[in-house]
Amino acid sequence: MKHKENIQTKQKNRAIRTLITQERAQALDIARGFMLLLIALAHAPLLLFGAEPGIMSQPLSTNTSDKVINFVSHLFIENRARPMFALLFGYGMVLVIQRQLDKGTTVKEAKRLLRRRAFFLLLFGFVLAVIIGGDDILAPYGVASLLLGWLLLRGYRALIKVLIGISLFFSLWLPLGWMVIAHDLGGLTLEDEFSSAYTYLSIMVANFVNFPVIIVFVHFMYPILIPVLVGMWAARNELLTKPDQHLKKLVWISIIGIFLSIVGALPLATYGLQLWEPSPLIAGLLYACHLITGFAGGFGYAALFGVIVVAIKNQGAISKALAALGKRSLTFYIFNETMLVFLLSPAFIGLGMRLTATGGAGIAVLIWMGALMIAILFEKEQIQGPVDKLLRHLVYR
Repeated sequence: MKHKENIQTKQKNRAIRTLITQERAQALDIARGFMLLLIALAHAPLLLFGAEPGIMSQPLSTNTSDKVINFVSHLFIENRARPMFALLFGYGMVLVIQRQLDKGTTVKEAKRLLRRRAFFLLLFGFVLAVIIGGDDILAPYGVASLLLGWLLLRGYRALIKVLIGISLFFSLWLPLGWMVIAHDLGGLTLEDEFSSAYTYLSIMVANFVNFPVIIVFVHFMYPILIPVLVGMWAARNELLTKPDQHLKKLVWISIIGIFLSIVGALPLATYGLQLWEPSPLIAGLLYACHLITGFAGGFGYAALFGVIVVAIKNQGAISKALAALGKRSLTFYIFNETMLVFLLSPAFIGLGMRLTATGGAGIAVLIWMGALMIAILFEKEQIQGPVDKLLRHLVYR
């Protein structure tokens, strides 16, 4: 009898999880799944410490395939994956607070849960950046949540005013800031962060010291508040949760956003191919332009996935796999970063000493494909992402 009750309980829990899965916004999950590939491709070059430094995070091209990889990365990935991720994070913040209020949670309790979630993101980011040694974006998102969370319980006009104000500030600050940085560096060539002599302990100590500095630097020089706010705006208009009702708008956002992104990225991409050599001040201005138009690219990518979800209607194997990965994005983001560090870092296997841009991109793709296979198995068995589950338990225990 007891065994029968246990079976019935398991079946009921599985049915509840299936219902929750069906209610999820497929556009968001598919976008998150693909976004993890872009993030891995963007972060892999940071660990290629054996190659000569090129433009910003990209290593210097040594052959034709490296040139193609670097050109494509500057054109479609660098400073484009991050805004897309931040937009999806802002969108998710709105959905989280809406679910709590729909359950009857008081406003005071909803604020408390939001703060708890932000602080745990900071903690997870600390573990990823310092203990694991990965390139972290969780801690900056935790800070963004603390700074912008109050807008989730305010009116639409307040959100628009803050978005316009912050956008105007960074449109003026970024060109100035990056021109100063490029002038001080003598260009956009960055020295290697690691060497083969680095140990796990030395890297961990350096990451511990730099952790708060990097959070501040990211918010001022790679601003994520703008895409987070745009994600909140998109969520309030249900652009990705009900993409069929906003198809025309999504099509235009994707076309204009991706077009502006490509146009704004071309100068830096050609600079990365060593086709011309701008002065340091011009190089800084180019990088600021690359960053600002990257916002448009990230927004365009997110909108494109809304269009794709409407277009495909019946999910195929690829979209189901991407959605399975996207549902567990926190787990597999940390998984991808951990594997990149394990394979490329000098503290572990150290392949980053021998690989160029092509090899680094290959490693990133293989890691992402491995994550995709695991996510498919998890989806088949209705297993939640372990880190996603842990975060929910810590926040809503």
